[in-house]
Amino acid sequence: MVSPPRLLLCGDVFGRLSQLFKRVSSVNKSAGPFDVLFCVGQFFPDSPDRLDEFMDYVEGRSQIPLPTYFIGDYGLGAAKVLSAASRNHGNAGFKMDGLKICENLYWLKGSGKFKLHVAYLSGRQSVEGPQFGTYSNDDVDALRALAEEPGVVDILLTNEWPSGITNIVTTDVPEGMSESLGSDSIVAELVVEIKPRYHIAGTRGVFYAREPYANVDAVHVTRFLGLAPVGNKDKQKFIHAISPTPASLMSSSEISMKPSNTTLSPYTYLEKNTDAKESGKRNSDSNSESQYWRYDVSQKRHKSGVGDGDKLCFKFLSSGSCPRGEKCNFRHDIEAKEQYRRGVCFDFLNKGKCERGPDCNFKHSLQGEGDQQRSSRSRECWFCLSSPSVESHLIVSVGGNYYCALPKGPLVPDHVLIIPIEHLPNTLSLSQEYETELKRFQNSIRMYQKKQKKEVVFFEWVSKRGTHANLQAIPIPSSRANALQRIFSLAAEKLGFKFTTVKSDDSAGGREKLRTQFDNRHSLFYVELPDGTLLFHEAADNEAFPSQFGREVVAGLLNIADRADWRNCALSKEEETKMAGEFNARFEEFDPNK
Repeated sequence: MVSPPRLLLCGDVFGRLSQLFKRVSSVNKSAGPFDVLFCVGQFFPDSPDRLDEFMDYVEGRSQIPLPTYFIGDYGLGAAKVLSAASRNHGNAGFKMDGLKICENLYWLKGSGKFKLHVAYLSGRQSVEGPQFGTYSNDDVDALRALAEEPGVVDILLTNEWPSGITNIVTTDVPEGMSESLGSDSIVAELVVEIKPRYHIAGTRGVFYAREPYANVDAVHVTRFLGLAPVGNKDKQKFIHAISPTPASLMSSSEISMKPSNTTLSPYTYLEKNTDAKESGKRNSDSNSESQYWRYDVSQKRHKSGVGDGDKLCFKFLSSGSCPRGEKCNFRHDIEAKEQYRRGVCFDFLNKGKCERGPDCNFKHSLQGEGDQQRSSRSRECWFCLSSPSVESHLIVSVGGNYYCALPKGPLVPDHVLIIPIEHLPNTLSLSQEYETELKRFQNSIRMYQKKQKKEVVFFEWVSKRGTHANLQAIPIPSSRANALQRIFSLAAEKLGFKFTTVKSDDSAGGREKLRTQFDNRHSLFYVELPDGTLLFHEAADNEAFPSQFGREVVAGLLNIADRADWRNCALSKEEETKMAGEFNARFEEFDPNK
């Protein structure tokens, strides 16, 4: 079994890197090794006399002993250091693992989620409008979207404390604390929606470990930890160690355990007010906020021009609804939403340009209903054989209409993709010629896996956004094949839907029957089980169906939930090339194109 990650947490650093890393090295030697250090609160110096010490680390004259991630992107020198990092070519594109400042030092910019389900909100709230070192409404919007994603956020990092955190406590709070100083009501709202297992914050100048509190509409508790600054005169605790088992690896009984000192949620008043304002007639006992965002789309949210300014609401574009309605600071634009669903880049729609370059897998031109844009899409798509972005070293077999390739970040060895050579949105609506070749590929993969004493599960996410189709084929031990239908059905129930089952018979297989029912007007997920049974779900227009659903379910079945995100399985190009060569050697006798 994989050991839980060992994490160090730190409060405001104020540029005291020598003191911090001396302490980190000592703790690492006596109680480590630790995997990573997360810093909340102000990371940069608060006085000029510490700037030289800080720059010694940034410029490589002093060494950082542990991978260190920070969100407190303000203070002296912050604008210069972080602007330079943003311009660095190596930091181009969307970085889930932070922008590299120097060896072992990373800036978690804006908001997001990475590794172990760590979510973060960088910067502070600004009362004077957007400025450097503050978070934007865009950042908050993106973080709110996490609340509707499946799975539990293990850790939330914010700089400022959530207002109201000391409500409903039975233990003493630190003396001299002012509720208004260093507290943020927006952070409180985010915590109510995201419901992390751990919430870590700085800026208040004290150490405070609150009693665990229960969450509304979630079985797990949340633990809040406020950390003191490095080198504080009262010698309060500024560094803390935790080793949480990821929620994705915990059983339902483990994650629902509540310590004896668990209190009610300190945000109960906030949750009630939110329900009263936003839920209307809906039953708050039976519908969580995430279900509401996913399924309930009121007409007022479809108005173009809601909110002030020209920025688009990412929440509205991605899921079709926004829980803030007319209070949202961004535009709810129906035409932009349709363009986004056709695969147009959000930054392109929002700003008129995209700075991610080849790292962006979305389209950078407005899309019509026809195919006149297919050639430009092909140039941008990393699945198109004609694209400069295609990972050709992963291709293992090429036919007339399809090719077979190994994925980046495979879930297990011999995980393969069957992909149309043309830029086509799915494998269900193509001609019989395509279907015949696809079945040859499927049968070859089945025979190959039979020799390895394994079965194969196939699944495809058919998105209305019209991305390049790929049919996933993942091997599983024969002993687990009978559990597939049950575990997919359980996962569906957790998302609030039931699969439609299509049985295979002598006259037609389940896939053939689904092809006759598929109308190309909706997004669709389907999975083909080893016995030929096919399960499918037609996603509603406003349903934020997780695109990695199939992979996440199979990862759970195989007890490798930590590999559900392909980024956790990323390999170097050399490793990928070796993997493809070894697969080719084993698969050659079954390859229909050899």
